[in-house]
Amino acid sequence: MYKHVLVTGGAGYIGSHMVKMLHSNGIEVTTLDNLSTGHRNAVKYGRFIEGDLNNSHDLTQLFQSYRFDSVMHFSACSLVGESMLNPDKYFRNNVCGTLNLLQEMNKHNVKKFIFSSSAAVYGQPNTELISELAEKKPINPYGKSKLIVELMLEDFATAYSLNSVSLRYFNAAGADSEGELGERHDPETHLIPNVLKAANRSIGPIKLFGNDYNTHDGTCVRDYIHVEDLCNAHLKALSYLGTNTGAFQFNLGNSKGYSVLDILNAAEAVVGEPIPSEIVGRRPGDPDTLVADSRLAQKELNWKPVYTDMKEIIKTAWDWMN
Repeated sequence: MYKHVLVTGGAGYIGSHMVKMLHSNGIEVTTLDNLSTGHRNAVKYGRFIEGDLNNSHDLTQLFQSYRFDSVMHFSACSLVGESMLNPDKYFRNNVCGTLNLLQEMNKHNVKKFIFSSSAAVYGQPNTELISELAEKKPINPYGKSKLIVELMLEDFATAYSLNSVSLRYFNAAGADSEGELGERHDPETHLIPNVLKAANRSIGPIKLFGNDYNTHDGTCVRDYIHVEDLCNAHLKALSYLGTNTGAFQFNLGNSKGYSVLDILNAAEAVVGEPIPSEIVGRRPGDPDTLVADSRLAQKELNWKPVYTDMKEIIKTAWDWMN
């Protein structure tokens, strides 16, 4: 079993939940985070080290000080719109930073790597249910940066026997079931936390971007997965690398689509009152429907989402927010 896991980006939303899950499974965990978007007080377990993947001194010192069995990599800039305006930042952080990390792992013979990838690698697929075989045509620098890393990992597996699993997330949602951790981006761009902020009146009416899509109610349809189900898949991926060699990619989602209005209606059921909203114009580049085919992850990783009801997912976020 894994004795010591390095979690990069462990002060962020998904990373902090991962740190807690590793700790609760008896695994020693060290977080490396530069706190550019993460929160120091979100790292409630294990060791915390402030450092940057683009600072070679930070990485050298870290790997000389501790012996890691494996690395889980959550450090990334992840705002699609920002990536269009500032691609330099995305390639420097997401690609160069990851390369620095892989080089350091190689030097210290750390051979297991779990990569936080994204459905953004697919771009705008022409199929409603997206499998791993769908064409990879990212339409923004964020998605391109994730795909470049996946391609690097394939070459590192061949050349250096570095074994990896890239997990392509659809939409992470919800909060720690014990109410200890949750989602707090600044600025917040994700639908569910913004709907709940509109519900408790900490922001104005939630903006619904477009109601003329080719879906059952005219609003975009997306796949949402609870953050604890996501983290559980990472644990399963670690076990998978115990017996499998190479570079692997899996989609993580519920394989079920919810429209923006479905989310709003589910949130209203959770909070018990209408939530102020307004329809505004479409955003460029938003596909009608993006839903994961996650059967491969279920089969290969022996993983299955526990949270399949949207009201349950939203309730964990609402409980944490309150």
